[in-house]
Amino acid sequence: MKISNIRNFAIIAHIDHGKSTLADRLIQYCGGISQREFREQLLDSMDIERERGITIKAQTVQLNYKYNNEEYKLNLIDTPGHVDFAYEVNRSLAACEGSILVVDSTQGVEAQTLANSYQAISNNHEIIPVLNKIDLPASNTEGVIKQIEDIIGIEAKEAIKVSAKTGEGVDDLLNILVKNLPAPKGINDDPLQVFIIDSWYDKYLGVITLVRVKNGILKVGQKIQMMSNKVSYDIEKVGVFTPKLKYVDKLTAGEIGFITAGIKKVADCKIGDTLTEEKEPCDKALPGFKPSQPVVFCGLFPYDASQFNDFKDSLEKLSLNDSSFSYEQESSAALGQGFRCGFLGLLHMEVIRERLEREFNLQLITTAPSVVYQITDNNNKIKEIQNPIEFPDPTLIKKMEEPWIISTIIVPQNYLGSVFELCESRRGEQIDHNFMGKTSVVKYRLPLAETIIDFYDRLKSITTGYASFDYQLDGYKESKLIKLNILVNQEIVEPLSIIMHASHAEQRGREICKRLKEVLPRQQYKLPIQAAIGGKIIARETVPAYRKDVTGSLYGGDRTRKDKLLKKQKKGKQRLKQFGKIDIPQSAFLEALKSSENNK
Repeated sequence: MKISNIRNFAIIAHIDHGKSTLADRLIQYCGGISQREFREQLLDSMDIERERGITIKAQTVQLNYKYNNEEYKLNLIDTPGHVDFAYEVNRSLAACEGSILVVDSTQGVEAQTLANSYQAISNNHEIIPVLNKIDLPASNTEGVIKQIEDIIGIEAKEAIKVSAKTGEGVDDLLNILVKNLPAPKGINDDPLQVFIIDSWYDKYLGVITLVRVKNGILKVGQKIQMMSNKVSYDIEKVGVFTPKLKYVDKLTAGEIGFITAGIKKVADCKIGDTLTEEKEPCDKALPGFKPSQPVVFCGLFPYDASQFNDFKDSLEKLSLNDSSFSYEQESSAALGQGFRCGFLGLLHMEVIRERLEREFNLQLITTAPSVVYQITDNNNKIKEIQNPIEFPDPTLIKKMEEPWIISTIIVPQNYLGSVFELCESRRGEQIDHNFMGKTSVVKYRLPLAETIIDFYDRLKSITTGYASFDYQLDGYKESKLIKLNILVNQEIVEPLSIIMHASHAEQRGREICKRLKEVLPRQQYKLPIQAAIGGKIIARETVPAYRKDVTGSLYGGDRTRKDKLLKKQKKGKQRLKQFGKIDIPQSAFLEALKSSENNK
C-alpha cells in the first residue's frame, strides 16, 4: 500500500471518557474482528484492566477502511487515561501523526484531557476533537465545545459528535480521520530506520517488539542492529495486530507492527532505540525517550520467607511486561529479605502488587509508600533517601529537601472552597486560578509526599467525584523533615516508619496510633501502640487485653486457690508480653497510612 493511504493515530482522553469503547466501535465498523469473537474492552487484555475498567498498557491495532473507492490502512493506538501511565501515552504519541481527543460531553474537559492535549501538541499532532456520550440526557455538546476552545485553545466547532456505546457518528469520524489526518512521511528506498515503541515478553514467542518504520522496508530474514548497543539479530517474524496476531512478509515506511528476532531479554531491546540494517545502516538514530522516572517507592516482602526466590523470579518476569517499574533487593530485621520497588504513582503500585499476587500466587507485605528525599550532610555530600531506614542522625544533616509537584485541578466552582482547604492542609501554595464558565482551573504547588497516599481519594470525596487532578514534577525544595517511628509492644514496626514534615508529625502519629488500635487484633495482654520521633514518644494508644476466666473451673474451696491461679496468669501474661510476637495483618498497614480526613 502506498504511504499516502496510511494513517497513524492515538486515542487520548481523561479516565472514563470512552477511549476503549470507541476503539471497540472502530474495530467493529472496519470488520477487524467477527461478531462471534467480539467482547467489550477488546484491547484491554489483562484481567485487572477489565475488572477496574481502566487501560494500563497502550495497545495497537491495524484496520482497513474504504473511502472514495480507495483502501486505507489505519493504525490505531488506544492509550491509558490515568496520570500514572502518562509514560505509555508519550511513547504512543511519538509513533503517530495525529490524535483523536475524546471528551465526555456530560463531564467536559478534565485534567488529563488537558495534559494529553498538550502532549499531542508538543508532538506536532493534528488533533481531531470528538464529543462522546451524546446519547445521554446530560450531554451538553455546545458547552463542552466552548470549554475545549477556552481551556485547551484548539478549534472545536467542527468536533465530531459520537456515541461510542451505540456507534452513532463513528462512520463520520472514520471519514474525517482519512480526510484530515496527515499521512506519515518516509521513503521505502532509504536505509532502514525503525523506531522501537514498546517491547514485552511472550512465553511462546520470546520478546515481541512493537515498532514504527520511519524509512526503508522491514522484512523476514533481515539482519538488524540496535543503534544504542550495536547488538545484531536476525528477524524471524514480522506482523501486525488486527487485533489478532497476523504475520506479514514486510512492513513498509510509515507502518506500525511487531517483530520477533530471537531476543532473549527485554533489557536488550531498549524502548526509544532505533533499529537499522547491519549492512547498510542509517546515518543517525531517531530521538528516543527519557527513561521513566519512578516517583513513589515502597518495600515489598513475601509474607512467607520461603517464597523469596519465587518472588524474585516473579519480579523479573513481570518487569519483562512492564519496564516502567524498578526494583532492588533490600533486607529488613522485621520482615526479612525483600525488594525496594519504584513506581510511577500509587495506582501503578497497586496494579503491580495485585498482578504479583494474582499471576504468581504470592502473599506480600507492603511498606509505607514514600518519595525520594535529598539529604545534604555536614560535608556537603548529597544523598538520595527513599527508605526511612536510611534516614541519618539529625545531627549529621545540614539540609533536607523534598520533591514538589505542580498540580492542575479542574473543579466546578461550588466546590472551590473545599479544594482550597484540602490543598492548604497539605502545605500547598496556589500559583494560578482561572474561571472557565462554571468551572475553575486551579494550579497548586504541592509536596509530592502529601499527595501520594490519599490526596486523590480525598479530592474526589469532597467534590462528589467532579474534580479531576493531574500533576508534573517541579524539582526539590528545602524542608524540615523528621522520621516518625511506630512501636507496637515496644518494638519498632519498620513497614510503618515514615519520613514526613515536622509540622504534621504529632497529628499524624496520633492518627496512626488510633487507626492501629481499631485494626490490630487483641492479645492476652495489654498492647501498647506508640509513635516516636527519635527517643521521644509523641502519641500512645493501648489495645485492651482479652479477659480469660482462669477461675471458671473452680467450684468452691479456699480463696487462696483462686489467688494462686490469678497470680500464675499474671506471670504468664508478663512473659507473653516480653516474648510474644505480634502478627500485624496487611490490611492494618494500609489502613494506618490513610489520613483521618477520610472519616470526616
